[in-house]
Amino acid sequence: MSPSPDDKGMRLQRSSRDTATLIPRLTAWVAEQLPADADPDLTLGSGIDSNGMSAETLTLTLNWREAGAPQSVELIARMAPAPGDFPVYEHYDLQGQFDVMRIVAEAGEVSVPRVRFLEPTGGVLGTPFLLMDRIEGLVPPDVMPYTFGDNWLFDATPEQQRRVQDATLEALAKLHAIPDAATTFAFLDPPHPGATLLERNLNRARAWYEFAVRDTGPSPLVERILKWLTANLPDTGETVLSWGDARLGNVMYRDFTPVAVLDWEMATIGPRELDVAWLLFGHRTFQTIATNFGFPGMPDFMREDDVKAAYSEYSGVQIGDLTWYTMFAALNYCVVLMRAGGRQVHFGEMERPDDVEVFLHHKSLVEQLLAELGA
Repeated sequence: MSPSPDDKGMRLQRSSRDTATLIPRLTAWVAEQLPADADPDLTLGSGIDSNGMSAETLTLTLNWREAGAPQSVELIARMAPAPGDFPVYEHYDLQGQFDVMRIVAEAGEVSVPRVRFLEPTGGVLGTPFLLMDRIEGLVPPDVMPYTFGDNWLFDATPEQQRRVQDATLEALAKLHAIPDAATTFAFLDPPHPGATLLERNLNRARAWYEFAVRDTGPSPLVERILKWLTANLPDTGETVLSWGDARLGNVMYRDFTPVAVLDWEMATIGPRELDVAWLLFGHRTFQTIATNFGFPGMPDFMREDDVKAAYSEYSGVQIGDLTWYTMFAALNYCVVLMRAGGRQVHFGEMERPDDVEVFLHHKSLVEQLLAELGA
């Protein structure tokens, strides 16, 4: 009998906050952002727990009056984690997320949620938050991973799956085509040492790993990746907007076409290969987890040759060797999973393991890649 994943065990608690108590404070703050006679009313929906793990995300309905006429909008609230809630990131830059989504929206080529309000100080709810419009659509699930079956993407026809793949790559190419990224998105340049942009991105990831180690202890596997990445850093000066967390679970679809690009916590600037490799590695990780549990997964979806060809068609740029960028994605996935596992321990959802690499659900894949490199 094949092993069965525990759906509940894969869900991740994000916060110890009593969300119902937030509404009066949030309503009062929103009233200050609107005209004096707006008389806003906020209604709390539910949290969103099928995807992502870094931020507390709530759904809200905002009703108000404008020029005497009733107005209504569905909103998403993204709140930075409270320091005591074992945050995934050491630094959670909501201002940067707000600004990059605003600029991408203004560029007009890729759909992102409209950002409406930002409270950067934490003085209202205890941590910073932003409010953005909610967009209706479907997202390939993380829990359980879409490769496990019983979801809209897995059940789609091969033609529909190919539409998802190619339309996502078209959106990625359009993001990378936003002109003068080095200047427009200069605020995303990682504040870490390094002679090149790519080296600064690597050192940002290294610092993130060191942050994770303080709570979970070191991972020999991660340190092998870091050693190889440092020794084999590519020489490239290309600079585009890098979404940073370019994976299917961060895209909302209607009719198998993207209608919103979501989650900009890891946005940066750097070579386009960062996002292309991340997109490929994200699917490969879910495929590995599925096969580890005895499921067939989706082996014909998101194949590297197909992805490179489609991206080149939409961008006009040929993608070369992705080895370094794939290992960089593997590194970042390791740190995400270390923090996610540590948070489960923090909230009493699992016992602290003797080996931190128990958290690394893609360990077999990473070991295979390192073996191929002789690292």
